Amino acid sequence: MFFILSDHIVARYAKGDDPSFLMNEINAAKQTPLSGDQLLKILEALANPHRLKIIALLKGRRVHVSQLAREAQISRPLLYMHLKRLQEAGLVTSKMELSEDGKAMNYFELVTFLIKLSPTSIFEAVDTLTYKKPSESEHENGKEDK
Repeated sequence: MFFILSDHIVARYAKGDDPSFLMNEINAAKQTPLSGDQLLKILEALANPHRLKIIALLKGRRVHVSQLAREAQISRPLLYMHLKRLQEAGLVTSKMELSEDGKAMNYFELVTFLIKLSPTSIFEAVDTLTYKKPSESEHENGKEDK
């Protein structure tokens, strides 16, 4: 199972509201499982040490991209490539803001998520996978998966 909780849910939980609403949200999310393609996108995004580090650095805060690049110790172009993969998987969001001096500032933050992966959830996701046929050039060059 994979859940993405909306910001208002997280804010209510952080304020100390009755936590039973959180269970209601999780139960509602259980009714709409991820497709196989969505699951693959998330797992591919997480299957990189740089992206795991970026997630760790974003935990509990939003960070300007330049600061995040310094903390992750990678170049901004490389950071943007990793952030794009995380964004496509629905794990981070970005917001462009103007500073007082009129500069565009790009901030990133985590989307609250919970992943529970089991053989059953994988079994259910497999039925919804989109299989891509190898192109003729890949077949001729022996790049076809066996």
